[in-house]
Amino acid sequence: MPEPQQPERAMAATGMGGAMDLAASEATTLEKPPGGPDGGGPSAPARSLWSDAWRDLRRNPVFIVSGLIILFLVVISLWPSLIASGNPLDCDLANAQKGSAPGHPFGFNEQGCDVYTRVVHGTRVSVTVGVCATLGVALIGSVLGGLAGFFGGAWDAILSRITDIFFAIPVVLGGLVLLSVVTSSTVWPVVGFMVLLGWPQISRIARGSVITAKHNDYVQAARALGASNSRMLLRHITPNAVAPVIVVATIALGTYIALEATLSYLGVGLKPPTVSWGIDISAASPYIRNAPHMLLWPAGALAITVLAFIMLGDAVRDALDPKLR
Repeated sequence: MPEPQQPERAMAATGMGGAMDLAASEATTLEKPPGGPDGGGPSAPARSLWSDAWRDLRRNPVFIVSGLIILFLVVISLWPSLIASGNPLDCDLANAQKGSAPGHPFGFNEQGCDVYTRVVHGTRVSVTVGVCATLGVALIGSVLGGLAGFFGGAWDAILSRITDIFFAIPVVLGGLVLLSVVTSSTVWPVVGFMVLLGWPQISRIARGSVITAKHNDYVQAARALGASNSRMLLRHITPNAVAPVIVVATIALGTYIALEATLSYLGVGLKPPTVSWGIDISAASPYIRNAPHMLLWPAGALAITVLAFIMLGDAVRDALDPKLR
């Protein structure tokens, strides 16, 4: 009588380096399914931090709303004549402090200038100051802080003491002292002042981010393979350490716009005939009881602009911070 056939056996590796005898039908269930983890098709390509962040941002209503507001502000700052064809410096004292009228929905200021036209044209100054100050602060602070965090030693100690000195200077008081001697009516003295006092914050954040990144395994592997310092900084450390800098810079942009308005309100920032929300708010303050529209419209535009950039920064922070996922 022939012996019954035994099921075909297969050897499956165990986690301890040995082998385990399995039936062929059982071994097939342990094989890795083709494609994705569920065997349903090809595996999805690996996504980077930036692709994941962009995917999250597109689904975030806060990012969409703030982005649309900022896009609108940028467009009217570049081409204010699209929605305001008048000249913000054309004034008629006969219309001083008058309210809304046909063709002048925001009324007139104390000199008879159209408030709507001045609010629209004031967007250019605010956006220019905010963007230029943020770019200068981010560039200088990132370079100095990144080099200090990477090389350490005496360079790191000296930069830390310098940032401590700048942190001890009150921003508004520093502006009153430094800008009170400036007679230029352009935006560049104000931008230079913001960069001068703003770079230490970005520098400290960039320093800490670089220190954290340079101890990661991929940086140590690149160093062991003989990569130069410049290659490690540009190819391995910077892409993985720049996210906190982007978040802080985005939020700081709105802060710089508010700071410009504050300095202009105090009379040491931008000066007439420059059209600025801060200048208009300062000029309208004495008339807030008799003609509140002169103050509310430029103040409202300033508040919406600052809020939009802060909301954008919050959305970017949520998308770039893996701990919040």
